[in-house]
Amino acid sequence: MQENMSIREELLKSVDGLSDQQLNDKVEADSWTIMQVLEHLYLMETVIAMGISKELANDQSEPAPSKPIHLTVNRTTKVEAPSFVTPSDDFISLEEIKKKLIESRKTLIQVTEGISPEDLEQKSFPHPIFGPLSLKQWIPFVGFHEKRHLGQIEELIEKWTD
Repeated sequence: MQENMSIREELLKSVDGLSDQQLNDKVEADSWTIMQVLEHLYLMETVIAMGISKELANDQSEPAPSKPIHLTVNRTTKVEAPSFVTPSDDFISLEEIKKKLIESRKTLIQVTEGISPEDLEQKSFPHPIFGPLSLKQWIPFVGFHEKRHLGQIEELIEKWTD
């Protein structure tokens, strides 16, 4: 979880100094705004925390083999976000999204707190690309996923300054 905290810090630092308008304006017609990327990360972490919680209570949940989740940061392959983690077109302030990201992180920590890594290895739920992913791997996946989108945010910011 410590690595996830570092990545989150880096992510939020990357958008410091941008106005709410810049965060919500499209840089390119066919891409998300920076705010939509941040909202997607909030939605994703919330869904993952709920999935972990649900599977911890599921006696039928099965273990899953280890997957190469580190490949998540490779942005050469475009992945279409499932509809339940697709951000809205709503104008959101940086303050508002920061609160949501704090909330989703608290939920993830609460759900996994006190659960042994061995217990997390014994249960899984499906990832759209990797297939069944152990609950243990879902936790670092959150960080890899944010790191992937940090790259996207940095590219969008770069296009602002071009």
